Amino acid sequence: MIEEIRIENLDPAAFIEDQVSHIAGKVGDGLAINALSGGVDSSAVTMLGHRAIGDNCRTYFVENGLMRKGEPEQVVSLFAELGVHVEVIDAKEEFFEALRGVVDPEEKREAITQTFYKEVFGRLVKESGAKHLLQGTILTDVDETVAGIKRQHNVFEQLGIDPQETFGYQIIEPLLQIRKDGVRKVAEALDLPESTWNRMPFPGPALSARVIGEVTPERIDLVRHATSITEEELEDIDAFLKLAIIHEDRVTGMRDGKREFGFQIEVRCWDSIDARIGTPTNIPFETLTGLSDRLVNEVPGVVSVTYNIASKPPSTMEPV
Repeated sequence: MIEEIRIENLDPAAFIEDQVSHIAGKVGDGLAINALSGGVDSSAVTMLGHRAIGDNCRTYFVENGLMRKGEPEQVVSLFAELGVHVEVIDAKEEFFEALRGVVDPEEKREAITQTFYKEVFGRLVKESGAKHLLQGTILTDVDETVAGIKRQHNVFEQLGIDPQETFGYQIIEPLLQIRKDGVRKVAEALDLPESTWNRMPFPGPALSARVIGEVTPERIDLVRHATSITEEELEDIDAFLKLAIIHEDRVTGMRDGKREFGFQIEVRCWDSIDARIGTPTNIPFETLTGLSDRLVNEVPGVVSVTYNIASKPPSTMEPV
């Protein structure tokens, strides 16, 4: 059982010292690879890894074709300013091939998991000679996976899966004892900018978690565009998470006096502290209608926009 460090008991400086020592002790004189997405969890782990073993921590951004607009460039630029070189790995074709024809939510997450850990990271480990992968699993990821609520792509040992046997390398998880609010404290203490430590969460399966039904490049383009507009229009709304979802079935709409079978976009906006529970943000109706106008006019084929008003639980923050 994982011993939780609650936010009120968290000493960020002491936590950082302990984890830097733990990473250095595990990796020794060898190499570790580090998976960076730009979110607060992976960003904190990146900085812990480089403090612990310096250049023996090799940081990669996996371009899976599922990220938000401009994300790879922004992440690489930010960490270059922090003195961390990030290598971008183009794996778009591998991920879309793995997701081809898959519609079940758990099967989609499993396809993402296998592609990340067995194919992409497995190849990077072999090429580099590294024996460890650093990643930003947090306690909430484990809780939701073990409870059977949602299979998080970065949880293995708690399910009886040995990464060494399955993938050929060990996984180090420095953030395993804390939740999102604790990670933010640690990231701030690591001197990451507020734009990172206070950044909205983003799912490991990326935008594929916001596509209901089959994930295709075309549908990812639509939800990427909708996500960009949603984040822009809700920029001044103080919330834990803001997202757009594309539904599977076409719905009936009308445009220019004619019937149009189009897409339905669902907007979700959450108030939460650590993602365990959440309530929909009370957004002014004028803001929602302004957002809707942009979505139906700027995202090709969108004819319907809805706003989620169900709390977590029974809802979850990400739909897939």
